[in-house]
Amino acid sequence: MPSMSSRVAEPLAERVAAYYTRYYRDTLGIPGWRDIVDVRLDDAVYERQRLAQLERAIGRGVRGARLLNVGCGAGGFSACATAAGADVCSIDASAEAVELTAERLPRHPVAVAVAEALPLAAAAFDVVYCFSTLEHVDDRGRAVREMLRVLRPGGALYMHTPHRFACFEGHYKVFWLPGLPRPLARAYLALRGRPTAFLATLRPTTVAECRRFVEAAGGRVVRVLADDAHRRTGGPLWPLVRAYYRATGVSPYVEMVATR
Repeated sequence: MPSMSSRVAEPLAERVAAYYTRYYRDTLGIPGWRDIVDVRLDDAVYERQRLAQLERAIGRGVRGARLLNVGCGAGGFSACATAAGADVCSIDASAEAVELTAERLPRHPVAVAVAEALPLAAAAFDVVYCFSTLEHVDDRGRAVREMLRVLRPGGALYMHTPHRFACFEGHYKVFWLPGLPRPLARAYLALRGRPTAFLATLRPTTVAECRRFVEAAGGRVVRVLADDAHRRTGGPLWPLVRAYYRATGVSPYVEMVATR
């Protein structure tokens, strides 16, 4: 029988499938939404890759670490990190996501909260994990300040968020013109037959902005990574995209580790 960390257990699977179907099919209008939902239901490989990426970035394993997952979604990464030996606490702004995570990990703390106001004690975590969440918060600087507040001195804050000047939009999963103004972005998505409302929730950033957020909160950036820089984007336009990334030093995502 598959473990909880490798596949969502029944009857929870039906609710998780509905959660991600609404997101990928209805909110984003992704043509291949069924395949993505299937990955989310049987997420061992996907979440282990994310965990390995985190451990490479911070230079240590998570076993024995107190880990805060900011923006936990339906709990896939939290389950994977728990199986790897971390003591995981999960938060999300979505009450539905928190309910699903709590059902998947019934003996682990999980709470409805926004990143700008974490209901947690200061210096409580060895690792704070923020993957594809910073771009959704209203006040990114305050969110970074809060994540550093709950981080122990010498701990690791890992952030992974879309770069404003990337050639790929990772939520809609489409080729993107770097820095496209919001009205033109809406028109572009509409031409592709995609819903546009979700675009208003996205606030992509840059490495320089994230560095300023960290330093303003009294922390320091210890690593800036570019693991996603070679991901092919744009089909036949990939040689031009690659040349653009090399010339500008831009990566599709801002990926960094900070400490305090």
